[in-house]
Amino acid sequence: MTTKLTSMFVLAMIAIAIIAGLLLWDQLPAQMASHWNMNDQVDGYMPKFWGVFLMPLVILGMLGLFHVIPNIDPLKANIAQFRGAFNLFIVLISAFMLYMHGLTIAWSLGYQNFKMSAAMLPFMGVLFFFIGYMLKQAKRNFFIGIRTPWTLSSDTVWDKTHQLGSVLFMLSGALAIVGSFLGGEFAFWLLFVPLIGSTLALVIYSYVLYRNETKA
Repeated sequence: MTTKLTSMFVLAMIAIAIIAGLLLWDQLPAQMASHWNMNDQVDGYMPKFWGVFLMPLVILGMLGLFHVIPNIDPLKANIAQFRGAFNLFIVLISAFMLYMHGLTIAWSLGYQNFKMSAAMLPFMGVLFFFIGYMLKQAKRNFFIGIRTPWTLSSDTVWDKTHQLGSVLFMLSGALAIVGSFLGGEFAFWLLFVPLIGSTLALVIYSYVLYRNETKA
C-alpha cells in the first residue's frame, strides 16, 4: 500500500467517524463511557464532546506523526525497505482505534448486550499478529520495531531479535483471540502476560546476542 493511499484511507475513516458522531449527537448522553475494567464493567466516563471527537483527533495526530517519522530517521533508507508493511500497520491500528470508538458510541447509545473484552480482543489479536509480520520485515531504525541499545548497535542483533519478536507477537495475537472467547480475568491474563513476557524476553535476548557478538 502506498503512503498516499494510506493517508486517503485513514482520512476517510476519520471523516466517517466524525460525521457519524455529529449525526448521533442528540441521541448520546452528556457523559459517555470511556473505560472498562477487566470484568467488563464501566469505570470511567468523559463529556460527550470528547467522547465523540477525541479518538478521531488522536488518530489524525498519529497519522501526522507516522508520516514525519520516516523522514526524520537517520536510517530512513531502511524504513523505505518495509514501508509497505508499515503503511498497512497505520491503516490497521487506525481501524482498530476507530472500531473501539464505535463500540464506545454503541454502548453509550444503549446497545450494551456485549462484553467489551470479547468485542475488542479478536481485533487486537489480529493487530498483534500483523505487528509480528511487520517485525519480521523491519530493518534497523530508531523509531519502528524492537529498539534496545543492542539492536540499534548491530544489524545482526536487530535481525535475530526481530525474527524472534515476530514469532512471539504472532503467538501473543493468537492468545488474545483465545482470550476473547474466555472473557473476564482469563482475557486479561492472556492479553497482558504474553506481551509483557515477550517484551522482557526480547530485551534480554538482544543483550545476550550483542554480548556474544562483541566477544567474538
